[in-house]
Amino acid sequence: MKVLIIGGTGHVGTYLTRKLVANGHDVYVGTRGNTQKGQTEYFQGAKCIFCNAGDRESLQALKEYHFDTIVEFPGLAYNVWQELEGSVSHIVACGSLWMFGYPHKVPTPEVLQERCFYEGYAVRFDQIQEMQAASGRAGTVFTAIMPPNICGAGKIPLDQYGWRELKYHREMAEGKTVYIPDGPECLISPCDAEDIASLFALAMENREKAAGQLFNAGSDYALTISEYIQAYADIYGVEIPVERVSWDRYIKEINPAQGAWWHFYAHMAPDITKAKTLLGYQPKYTPEQTMRRAVEWMKAEGLL
Repeated sequence: MKVLIIGGTGHVGTYLTRKLVANGHDVYVGTRGNTQKGQTEYFQGAKCIFCNAGDRESLQALKEYHFDTIVEFPGLAYNVWQELEGSVSHIVACGSLWMFGYPHKVPTPEVLQERCFYEGYAVRFDQIQEMQAASGRAGTVFTAIMPPNICGAGKIPLDQYGWRELKYHREMAEGKTVYIPDGPECLISPCDAEDIASLFALAMENREKAAGQLFNAGSDYALTISEYIQAYADIYGVEIPVERVSWDRYIKEINPAQGAWWHFYAHMAPDITKAKTLLGYQPKYTPEQTMRRAVEWMKAEGLL
């Protein structure tokens, strides 16, 4: 299979590129640079070509390559669809579990719960639904993969306040007190980038089953916020005191950014039954294992 990965140098994209090359596919990585990078130590066997999903002209130029599949990570799959529908067999987009809106059902299936409060995500989900409805219309089928919180080696993992900040990880490593909102705890499901990449590969290699489908990626189970903090305590080898505060104080004084505290307000626990049933998806890592992998990566990189 001849594959283009737009965003193949990103966190999940890196894992996907390596997996597809190892599986014997003809893999290209789209780069917005003006020079051809050729093969690199990260993508041995992959080729790099100029491609900018935000540039319609550069997308039109892709037709001459006759790709079987195009994977789009940055969030501009709709542009790819509009320009290349009918000239590529399969377009696979990366969405997000958050696009389904506040979850009224947990684990959350691949169904809109309510319109996402992030307008950017809401618009992208409208586009995903439009592409899903049009899948196969002109010979191009569409699939979207909807991951929850992405974790694992290669990127700073989500910290105790819903950011990806080294300073907060250092505070946990020092055993400083963590403040969490009082009341019932929501669920969070860190999923390893390697596992998410494996679902992308399965969707691509099982095109007929994946056609017109949305698939949640995720771990086999989720953690409560207390369990999440305890997992970090175990990883860092310290005791991390936890103090509960009112929601009013939490969002006004401790963690006022909605994009951060939403992680601890809305359950992030995907139902991965469809991916398992149709594609044979099986996560390799537990939430605790992927968190440990991320921290070990930070240490190896000298970040901690």
